[in-house]
Amino acid sequence: MKTTSDIQKSEQNILHTYNRFPVVLEKGEGVYLYDVDGGKYLDFAAGIAVCALGYSNDEYKQALKDQIDKLTHVSNLYYNNPMTEAGEKVLKASGMSKVFFTNSGTEAIEGALKAAKKYAYKKAGHAGFEIIAMNHSFHGRSVGALSVTGTAHYREPFEPLMGGVKFADYNDLDSVKAQVTDKTCAIIMETVQGEGGIYPADPEFIKGVRALCDEKDIVLILDEIQCGMGRSGHYFAWQAYGVQPDIMTCAKALGSGVPVGAFVLNEKLAEASLEPGDHGTTYGGNPFVCAAVSKVFDIFEKDHIVEHVRELTPYLEQKLDALVEKYDCFAARRGKGFMQGLVVTGRPVGEVVNKALANGLLVISAGKDVLRLVPPLVIEKEHIDEMIEKLEASL
Repeated sequence: MKTTSDIQKSEQNILHTYNRFPVVLEKGEGVYLYDVDGGKYLDFAAGIAVCALGYSNDEYKQALKDQIDKLTHVSNLYYNNPMTEAGEKVLKASGMSKVFFTNSGTEAIEGALKAAKKYAYKKAGHAGFEIIAMNHSFHGRSVGALSVTGTAHYREPFEPLMGGVKFADYNDLDSVKAQVTDKTCAIIMETVQGEGGIYPADPEFIKGVRALCDEKDIVLILDEIQCGMGRSGHYFAWQAYGVQPDIMTCAKALGSGVPVGAFVLNEKLAEASLEPGDHGTTYGGNPFVCAAVSKVFDIFEKDHIVEHVRELTPYLEQKLDALVEKYDCFAARRGKGFMQGLVVTGRPVGEVVNKALANGLLVISAGKDVLRLVPPLVIEKEHIDEMIEKLEASL
């Protein structure tokens, strides 16, 4: 089989930092992926919540082909129109003030942390401020992002990391308040915790944190890298709560396949934080990736993608709840929109993931015991039914 030889060649050349599944994917169409030996897979992983439009969308592909014929890179020493257009659409969807494009979600976190620190520095005239993050959070693997990631096994091999970080318990407002001092400059958290096990913020919690930040002039950073861009049934999950962050990070589905992220600032932070020379990136905001971002927003609007997620979520939740009722190995369901988790009990979650793969279904895990479903946002009821059928066969 071609799969075996391709995997052997990859293992010879690529640094082994991932325990990859034994499949070599070659192409995609709609919500299906195909391997080099012709195997077909229903995709409920979407490249870890990236491929919102599924695969081989003609409009999306054409936008990238057209941009390749024009320009792919100029650096941030010059303006380019795709970046301007993409930025305008990000701000329209978020209602915020300024955007900075990065190459990844991790880099978006780094920029957000720097903006918050610079805001506090300019306000107080000195450095030395602290950040509150959440236990069981995940924000990325660079040193800064790891420093605010509340899972010890990610951090420990690389310590000492960035100092001045405290951890509170997610969905526990008293725990957050207990960590606040006059040195606190920012609170960072995911609107829906992803890697930690698919935990949405309680309304009282996120509103309470927003009020706390308003009271003490603390910067609220909401990480929407996984839960943003329509996955919750809103462009950004915080919009359902009636709050707005001071800084938002996003990535993944923002480009729906090309490597791009962004941090977005409200007017207060945009006017009083980063200045020329404070932050930069060679590739960030280049014409190629921004042409993708711009077209993603166009397709979202034309095809009513966010509304589609909202309309189909009750059906997906109903089907998953029925699985929880039927099978003892599922203890609970939790999530928002097309970001759902099933708590697996009595067997390793990896066993379920591997059995699903063998049955032509791509799903992934989150935390120690959660089966994570983050499909393309263009799935229909028939794909949900097929997912349930393949998952039941796997069990």
